[in-house]
Amino acid sequence: MNVTILSRKQAEELIAEGRFPENTAVISFYDPSIKHINKNYTHIDYSDVSDNVFYSELDDLDLDVLCDKGYTFDTYFSEADDMAKFICNAYNSGKDIICQCEYGQSRSAGCAAAIMEHFYHNGIKVFADYARFPNQLVFNKLFDALEKTEKGVI
Repeated sequence: MNVTILSRKQAEELIAEGRFPENTAVISFYDPSIKHINKNYTHIDYSDVSDNVFYSELDDLDLDVLCDKGYTFDTYFSEADDMAKFICNAYNSGKDIICQCEYGQSRSAGCAAAIMEHFYHNGIKVFADYARFPNQLVFNKLFDALEKTEKGVI
């Protein structure tokens, strides 16, 4: 399974140019906070290129500001367990995975790192890439959910 990190712009270009890879599942993070700036803002429509898409409307937050935004550790990224199941299904179906967020640097990088660490034990590559700033909450919560899914706890 190949795991690719994309920004919104990169994903939209692949779709527009007809170069979106086949046999690919998508995890698409999008920002709830942008809706107050642009009421028409929503996630990318992948329906013409993939029938395996997991959308996550998730603020890009760090642990130290969760309470300021009305979250706790347990309530932030509450869909991690469902996302882990989605990832395992994609993996078991032989699909590649694209992790996409607005800039392709934080949430998607944390997601990709968790997937790579769980399946291949090389998630550190994402953390070592200076172009990425993996969201540690996404990484830790998703990695934990993947481990639990594999053990049948979830």
